[in-house]
Amino acid sequence: MTLPSPAGRFRLRLAAVLALCLVGGEASAQQLDLTHGGPVDISAKDGIEWRQADQQVIARGDARAVRGAVTVTADRLIAWYRKKGNNTDPQPPPPANGLAADTSSEGNEIYRLQAEGRVRIYTQTDVAQGDRATYDLDQAVLVMTGRDLKLTTPNDVLTARDDLEYWPRKHMAVARGNAVVVTNDAKRVAADTLVAYTEEGPAPAAPVTTRGPTSAGTATKATQAATRPGSQPADDPLASSGKLQRVEAFGHVSVRTATETVTGDRAVYVPDTGMARVGGNVQITRGQNQLNGAEADVNMKTGIAKLLATSAGRVHGLVLPNDETSKSLTRDPTTAPTGATSPGRSAGTPGHPAPAPQAGPTSGQKP
Repeated sequence: MTLPSPAGRFRLRLAAVLALCLVGGEASAQQLDLTHGGPVDISAKDGIEWRQADQQVIARGDARAVRGAVTVTADRLIAWYRKKGNNTDPQPPPPANGLAADTSSEGNEIYRLQAEGRVRIYTQTDVAQGDRATYDLDQAVLVMTGRDLKLTTPNDVLTARDDLEYWPRKHMAVARGNAVVVTNDAKRVAADTLVAYTEEGPAPAAPVTTRGPTSAGTATKATQAATRPGSQPADDPLASSGKLQRVEAFGHVSVRTATETVTGDRAVYVPDTGMARVGGNVQITRGQNQLNGAEADVNMKTGIAKLLATSAGRVHGLVLPNDETSKSLTRDPTTAPTGATSPGRSAGTPGHPAPAPQAGPTSGQKP
């Protein structure tokens, strides 16, 4: 059954017409989470088709689905629904067609949402984009494929070539194929596969009720909590986005600092400490200089990488003294920098070293 759009956008309030709701559990502060909230508001320019036999709702032409703070836009949206309480297979179709044929429609729930063409899923702070997206409400996972895959938050940007997964309940995102994460302070980690974990944002504050009137000079508990030093409002969108906690990298890992590039087979990066541990066929490159070993620690804050010796064997390095980037590798920290002179010594001229100091007058010589 196709519902046309005679003038402008056609709007379908699923909670009112089909009485559909998404499968969900308790509300959390994670963004891009469609597993909880109120009714689903779907709109489209080219109309909405309700296929009762297939238990589908299809919206075409600049389609949009909104639930709570999450908005999904695409060229086409497809929602699959079923009877509530059945999380395995959809129920058999109703015996007749038509909007009024299914007399028990208020017992339906959406268990899968698919977006096709110029897909964007966003909130106040987070945006995910790609060519195609499937949201499995049973597993609470969003899978995006296609070109220009990107997940943007206030704290970092995660991109991928093959696919991008977002697990809101697990506070985890997985990027596959030339995956790159860049933090808001320009730290960069790349690999074949990246797994990013975020901290859980603050839960919404429960309303505080008081018995009887309060005095004008006495603040309520809710006001005291909101004004406590160092506290953040529970509805702060930046706080609820979730802070990047850890990044795990696998396959062709590359960690870059301002002066060095560290490569290896795997790595773990912790933004709070700024440290990245790289392991497996590690190579540190600075200009034309290379250091090879089994493991390395990279301080992303200072830009210094340290090669670690392990039981697997010795570390190896190739240092070119004439390379400008070698100065910090070859310079003895106890010696004076180039051009500096010791007290009481002459610097000499280029190619002619300063004369050696005299030990003092010898016997038989006039002072």
